[in-house]
Amino acid sequence: MKMSSERVRGTLFHWWAYLRRSGPAKVVAGEEPPLRTELLNIDQMKLHGKVLANSHKLGSKCASGRLLTRLMENEGVLIAARNLLTEAVKTKRRIAPAGEWLLDNFYLIEEQIRMARQHLPKGYSWELPILLNAPLAGLPRVYDIAQEIIAHGDGHTDPENLSNFVTAYQTVSILKLGELWAIPIMLRFALIENIRRVVARIAADRAERNRADYWADLLTETIEKDPNRLILSVADMARSTPPMASAFVAELTRRLQAQGHALALPLTWIEQQLSAVGLTTEQLVRSENQQQAADQVSMSNSIGSLRFMGAMDWREFVETMSVVERTLGEDPGDVYDKMDFATRDRYRHVVEKIAKNSPHSESEIARQAIQLAQACAVNKGGDDRAAHVGYYLIDEGLTQLERIVKMRVSPAEGLRKVSSRHPFLLYGGTILLLTVIFTVCLAAKAYAGGLQGGALVLVGLLLLLCTSQLAIALVNYLATVMATPRPLPRMDFSQGIPSELRTLVVVPTMLGNSQNIEELIESLEVRFLANRDDHLHFGLLTDFHDAVEETLPEDERLLRLARQGIEALNDKYRNPDGDRFFLFHRPRRWNPQDRIWMGYERKRGKLADLNWFLRGGADIEADNRFTFVVGETRVLSNVKYVITLDTDTQLVRDSAWQFVAAMAHPLNRARYDESRQRVVAGYGILQPRVAVSLSDANRSRYMLMCASDHGIDPYTRTVSDVYQDLFGEGSFIGKGIYEVDAFERALAGRLPDNRILSHDLLEGCYARAGLISDVQLYEEYPSQYRADVSRRHRWIRGDWQIARWLLPDIPIPNARLSKNPLSLLSRWKIFDNLRRSLMASALTLLLLLGWTVLPAHGFWTLAVIGILVIPALIAAALNAFRKPADVTPGQHLAGELVAAGRHLAQAVFTLVCLPYEAFFSLDAMVRAGWRMLITHRQMLQWDSSGDMDGQGRTDLTTSWRTMWFAPSFRLPLCLI
Repeated sequence: MKMSSERVRGTLFHWWAYLRRSGPAKVVAGEEPPLRTELLNIDQMKLHGKVLANSHKLGSKCASGRLLTRLMENEGVLIAARNLLTEAVKTKRRIAPAGEWLLDNFYLIEEQIRMARQHLPKGYSWELPILLNAPLAGLPRVYDIAQEIIAHGDGHTDPENLSNFVTAYQTVSILKLGELWAIPIMLRFALIENIRRVVARIAADRAERNRADYWADLLTETIEKDPNRLILSVADMARSTPPMASAFVAELTRRLQAQGHALALPLTWIEQQLSAVGLTTEQLVRSENQQQAADQVSMSNSIGSLRFMGAMDWREFVETMSVVERTLGEDPGDVYDKMDFATRDRYRHVVEKIAKNSPHSESEIARQAIQLAQACAVNKGGDDRAAHVGYYLIDEGLTQLERIVKMRVSPAEGLRKVSSRHPFLLYGGTILLLTVIFTVCLAAKAYAGGLQGGALVLVGLLLLLCTSQLAIALVNYLATVMATPRPLPRMDFSQGIPSELRTLVVVPTMLGNSQNIEELIESLEVRFLANRDDHLHFGLLTDFHDAVEETLPEDERLLRLARQGIEALNDKYRNPDGDRFFLFHRPRRWNPQDRIWMGYERKRGKLADLNWFLRGGADIEADNRFTFVVGETRVLSNVKYVITLDTDTQLVRDSAWQFVAAMAHPLNRARYDESRQRVVAGYGILQPRVAVSLSDANRSRYMLMCASDHGIDPYTRTVSDVYQDLFGEGSFIGKGIYEVDAFERALAGRLPDNRILSHDLLEGCYARAGLISDVQLYEEYPSQYRADVSRRHRWIRGDWQIARWLLPDIPIPNARLSKNPLSLLSRWKIFDNLRRSLMASALTLLLLLGWTVLPAHGFWTLAVIGILVIPALIAAALNAFRKPADVTPGQHLAGELVAAGRHLAQAVFTLVCLPYEAFFSLDAMVRAGWRMLITHRQMLQWDSSGDMDGQGRTDLTTSWRTMWFAPSFRLPLCLI
């Protein structure tokens, strides 16, 4: 049997060349034996953990990057050994059982190496305590712990042994949180190190076996072709002085004995060589078999332990082992243990961060936070926010804790803390500064062109408005990049919502036709199936469309269809505790201002009537706010939260309990201030992220262009994290969860009738809205530009109808004035909406002046284009350098190019439609002003975006007829 000597020799050459390159870290069989020592039982492992802890001497220096360097070396050795064994298999050579384990599981080893490299970035090991005493001096002590666990289990580890060993170690020396999280990483390093050592022996043995195969082939060929030359071949082998390694002797003996007595001479020579050192062939063969068996056990145990690493719940392990976790679990309100993992981990990270800059240990800092919470619970009661340990870790009490534990604050951290105490001053001041700079630069250009006096002042005011768009866009983007994220803490209700937090999901909508009702019932069932919970209920909150009469002939039929649909769902999904599905229908009421029959105050009135109903209003027979209710409502008497959705909003799987879990956290509970007449801490409303439905994202080219846009727009998408991260407060856009009592307390009797169209923003200002950035809803986006324009026209009208809330006095019911309770941030949100509604008109006017009055016509055109395009270009440029770790550079750049192209297309489309955008924006503002000041009618005029999206033609003629102002605007300019 001949072997492919060229390929094997080539592989051997690369193998030995790699070992020579390793220098001091060179690994050959015998120099670094596998991590294999005395096997210990559970009790012995506990004792050894204490002994190891006592023997460790820690240094204050940072750990070096030796572990990652060693991992790279190990990877190279394993790949070279894999290639060597693969060649042997291809040439039908026998390989050791441990080698078979390596080849069969090499994919797993590669995966674990990638995970180890990913989970141990260069800076991570620097934060771990290092050893001063040999043999692992300079390496993290947790790595020595991992090696001891592997060595005393011959590569085998399991949850029980691991937990017992770490627990015993911590009775002598407490591990830091970072070390506990590093245990799975270090175990991977130790297991890969152990596999490398076993594989190095296998590769060295394979090399000896290849040597034996070479001489066996040569001797066999000689005896077959020219037996007389056998003695010369044996002499050649003797002159080569092959090492009498067990692998060489065992393989050569096996091959020669298979040829019978013909090759007795070389066998005799081998026996003579071994006898000279006091050994026999049988001893070496037995030793080789024992080593192969031991290597097989070590390899199989190590591979099995790598599989265990992937199946182990390391979060539970760390929390069980952590002294900080046990200390924080003493939270006086018994809240900490009921929070979700992400929130608990956030608390622990704060403790870890403080300890790094404090003379106190992590456990001491956790103990101090608990003592502060316990003192507050004694003085103010357990329901106070400050009686929860999180108040001192992620809330207002953090400064107090840092002062007590004498935390050292770096200059950068000190600057951040100062700015966080005055966020609006920093945010607004930066916007004002950039706006003034941009305005002065452009005004200087106009002045250089000869513009002076009052004309220059007027143009300056126009430039101030235009450049504010650029300044705000830049500041918002930079704030999103630089601000520290502030996710909301949350309880863990994954096993079910508690009965005392019973929640109702409602969809305020209109009953239009039979198909519409069927879709509403079907969508309600889909939401239920995605969020099944015994204490979660679903309902439709309905009105009829406006009419000139109180009732229409088809009303009864539509109500009957809706009732049948709700009753069918209750029959299909029976619940012994009460009905799951409900229908709340309101009658039309006469509106004397608009002289029409309509649902009282539209959606705002629906929610107000629902809150009244949930808090006992149904027992008042004199008030007929709901004329038709389907479902046994007794179970709703203790509903605490309401999740309100739009008709087209998709409630994704398990999102409902996450809403409730966030609202129920002590730090998020609304705190109402009687003197300020609004919620001043916590949240009465929580708003999730809202994205475009994936199924609708490609319905039209317009939707494809706009649906994936991100930014600050309080209507078409959730407000960016800027407000939440900088001010701890978001903006409500009508889809989210609110606490019934806090909502009513903040808004009951606050808003006048027949005035408020943009009620979502005001509700969020009064009840204080927060943003749940890690929970997302999906909704449809208008597929036609005409439908989008109609929607924005309604929003602009609503914004201008609440412009009065910028002033010190505001209207309230019964035609009275009251002091405005809104915060400065809330008024800024209203002002920013008004400013945004003027942007299209201001930019169009700037273009018009630039083409007719101002000098350097091309400059002003470029200025307008720059205001629209520069933010997107800067964002694209900065994002190009913010590559995620798990994405290749090519994929990242390709994605950023697509995003930049989309943003550029949006800017071009906005520029093309700018005159029309200015026209409909001014139309909305004029209509709002006329109706507020003159007619006092139609201020609640409203058409659903879904209706607009499905109505009318979309051909070119219709588009020209709708957008007639744009060509009419351009025609005179062309003539000029």
